[in-house]
Amino acid sequence: MESLTHFRAQKDEFMREHPQSPLPEELRPSFSGLSYYDPAPELSFELPVEPADGSEVHVQTSDGQIRAYVRAGVVRFDIGGEPTQLTLFSTPGHDDGYFVPFRDATSGKETYGAGRYLDLEPNGDGTVTLDFNYAYNPYCAYDEAYSCPLPPHENWLQVPIEAGEKFPMHVADRPHDHRDDPHPHGHHH
Repeated sequence: MESLTHFRAQKDEFMREHPQSPLPEELRPSFSGLSYYDPAPELSFELPVEPADGSEVHVQTSDGQIRAYVRAGVVRFDIGGEPTQLTLFSTPGHDDGYFVPFRDATSGKETYGAGRYLDLEPNGDGTVTLDFNYAYNPYCAYDEAYSCPLPPHENWLQVPIEAGEKFPMHVADRPHDHRDDPHPHGHHH
């Protein structure tokens, strides 16, 4: 999982240093890294993409806009013995892989309430690698000024996906508010 560690380190650096970081500027100096589940190799799947009907779906965004996506494929897999499926979306006019917004049983508890995202590249043999360790928060998790597509109902999973990014440290709607704690950064495992 070395590449995962490297990916996370690079993302932390982007969040802290980059002019296009979604973190509000005043939070960047104290930013101590994004919060993640431990790597979970069992939540990475190599899956055949089943064709979807190619229909357009209008996805609501966090700020009340509508964005159009196309149902590009479906993947099926088991989580803890529970048969599960996700729709893979593509952006009309863009041939740059699949966008997979989803919610799961951790959303609003350990992970961002509006759900998380995955970006998937086709493997070239009709499969994709669905690796939930790379699940990431929408930018509006860090700053509500962003407009973020909300996962459509068909991608609301009943199972917990305990992998990938957790609640951001600095966000008001975190379930465990450590504001009264004199050591707010003392909770890294």
